[in-house]
Amino acid sequence: MISVNINGKMVQVPEGTTILEAAKLVNVKIPTLCHLDLHDIKMVNKAASCRVCVVEVEGRKTLAPACATPVFEGMVVKTDTKKSVKARRTVVELLLSDHPKDCLVCEKNLECELQALAAEMGLRHMKYEGELSEFPKDDSSFSIVRDMTKCIMCRRCETMCNEVQTVHVLSGLGRGFDTVVGTAFNLPMYETTCTFCGQCLAVCPTAALAEVNNVPKVWDAINDEKKYVVVQTAPAVRVALGEEFGMEPGTVVTGKMVAALRNIGFDKVFDTDFAADLTIMEEASEFVHRLKHGGKLPILTSCCPGWVKFFEHQFSDMLDIPSSCKSPHEMFGSVAKTYLAEKLGVKPENMTVVSVMPCVAKKYEAARPELGHGGTKDVDIVITTRELARMINEAGISFNHLEDEEFDNPLGESTGASVIFGATGGVIEAALRTAYEWLTEETLENVEFEALRGIEGTKEATININGEDINIAVTHGLGNARNLLERIRRGEAQYHAIEIMACPGGCIGGGGQPYHHGDLEILEKRIAGIYSEDRAKTIRKSHENPMIKKIYEEYLGEPYGEKAHELLHTYYVPRIKM
Repeated sequence: MISVNINGKMVQVPEGTTILEAAKLVNVKIPTLCHLDLHDIKMVNKAASCRVCVVEVEGRKTLAPACATPVFEGMVVKTDTKKSVKARRTVVELLLSDHPKDCLVCEKNLECELQALAAEMGLRHMKYEGELSEFPKDDSSFSIVRDMTKCIMCRRCETMCNEVQTVHVLSGLGRGFDTVVGTAFNLPMYETTCTFCGQCLAVCPTAALAEVNNVPKVWDAINDEKKYVVVQTAPAVRVALGEEFGMEPGTVVTGKMVAALRNIGFDKVFDTDFAADLTIMEEASEFVHRLKHGGKLPILTSCCPGWVKFFEHQFSDMLDIPSSCKSPHEMFGSVAKTYLAEKLGVKPENMTVVSVMPCVAKKYEAARPELGHGGTKDVDIVITTRELARMINEAGISFNHLEDEEFDNPLGESTGASVIFGATGGVIEAALRTAYEWLTEETLENVEFEALRGIEGTKEATININGEDINIAVTHGLGNARNLLERIRRGEAQYHAIEIMACPGGCIGGGGQPYHHGDLEILEKRIAGIYSEDRAKTIRKSHENPMIKKIYEEYLGEPYGEKAHELLHTYYVPRIKM
């Protein structure tokens, strides 16, 4: 342990601790901008590029960046001297001098960390005027908009993309005034190996990275009298939406969310959880079929479009492993434009399906040409949790005072198994609840598979079914997925089933969720909210959902049968590896 003096306060810290970390232990606040420490997902951005956190160290002539300077025995640090405060203020003023002044209409207005820091420092005029660096906006993808004119070179996105997700799309380019974070050969994002997971924009402190705004498309559809507009909401949305209205993270706002969507003007409000139960019927059937008939194992869950695209680029030699099931919201779109449309007497081409998702990759997924039926797309428009909150505010709805309402049927009934899709480990746990009973023909009394829960990078468990040990793996974050898949490719690991989610924590940490600004306790609270909703459900196994039974009896026939394959399954394509 090392003794350090910070503003007259003594603290003992382990060797290797930075000044910033030590200061937090004695409640000394040092402002930061480029720094981001997400220990739980093993991401620490120590680029020290912004110099906002500079402090004075006794015996050192120059100011030291607190985020990247390790302490030493007897170090004396002063964070609030005139020299350090003036330097920090000058740094922020220089950042503002090369930043657009469109805060009122900016995607990150009131969420921008640069804006918040300027307000905290009391900056009310531009001290430095001059040329602004300008870069072309990249809106080539369906998911992410890159506006590098707003980039402050914090390198957070680069760290997330390269070290955590291991996608390696973003890197620093150029020199001097023209330096920017960009793609190889300045390619548009859509032409790179980007998975559109959105984790880069989740950590971006400004609006250099933002989701494609689909809100105007939704309003246009709602106001089109020729369109019958239905909406579905993913499980992770209901435990995060409340944050946008001042509620505690993890607060379950399902009833208020349904009421808000009805007030906005949707013709029907449905639950993606219904389709998650449908997914389990198909995915569990596929798993049991592979297990009984010597099929290809391990089976990999296919609910996450970010990880699916990652797999197509990076592991195209293993495309026979993932489940062929569509993701839940795509399954919903498919049955909505067939089964539901028939019941309602609505032509599929006149029905617009809107998905509210925690994920920006779902925007890209909805545009995949193979995800449609009869010449129409399964899902027409995808908006994120943040976009839904904006629509609620735009409509003047007092969200916190809404009375709870129920989803519409027949596609609104769901079980606890479907709710847990929103948390890492939830999909495979839900599948096991059903597969276990189908394989053993016995009732599963304890439906909670604790070993598959938590936010550790990779979790493993062995479940005994009919005397056979079934090896399960769960991983989240694409870097963890890469390590696991490479072990399988080399023959170093054998599993029967694997769940992979692109985002830390699973869908609750999706790129379209309310910004957590590095506070990973928020993710844990969202996960707790997911499991509390599961426990509150009367039915907790997908195959016991009466509405699921009904749709198979009336329309789909047997799970994993011909009709189900036509509507609920898909295929994957090998993509270029750069």
